[in-house]
Amino acid sequence: MSSLLGLVAVLALSACAKPETSGLSAAATAPLGDLNLVRAKIPPILLAAQKAPYGPPADPSCAGLVAEVQQLDAALPPDLDAPPAADPSLADRGRAEASGAAVGALRHTTEGLLPFRGWVRKLSGAERHSRLVAEAVAAGLTRRAYLKGLGQAQGCPPPAAPRRAEPAPLPEPTPPPSPQ
Repeated sequence: MSSLLGLVAVLALSACAKPETSGLSAAATAPLGDLNLVRAKIPPILLAAQKAPYGPPADPSCAGLVAEVQQLDAALPPDLDAPPAADPSLADRGRAEASGAAVGALRHTTEGLLPFRGWVRKLSGAERHSRLVAEAVAAGLTRRAYLKGLGQAQGCPPPAAPRRAEPAPLPEPTPPPSPQ
């Protein structure tokens, strides 16, 4: 009974926090993924990256590099040189924290429904598929970095080359202490 009340509280919090539906649905369907009934699809660009992460690009021009890097950007998390997002307000940060906590609690609850989860994931093939997805993401990250290196060598602008970090402002020089 207390588990049911906890689940209702989590769902109420998540409704107030307006989480991303992808995170909420992924948390709710976690047991189906553990049983290998729901699988993450690997984008074709990542499958191609797995086959030849350091292969020559089909179009080595700056425009071709931009196109391929943008496809990889769409399938991967933000790159290290991605411009930082605007500073969120305190309310936005609070909503994001509440959302993350609600989704995390829901995921923890749904993952707890399946006894011997680790063994079930191994026997169902879900663990192997998760490893394949992770390998495809790693290959995609490598491919993106390689393409940006090629773009940098050719003098291409971002996103075909890494964005240059803004240099931090230098502190004002302090005058030496006067002798007294």
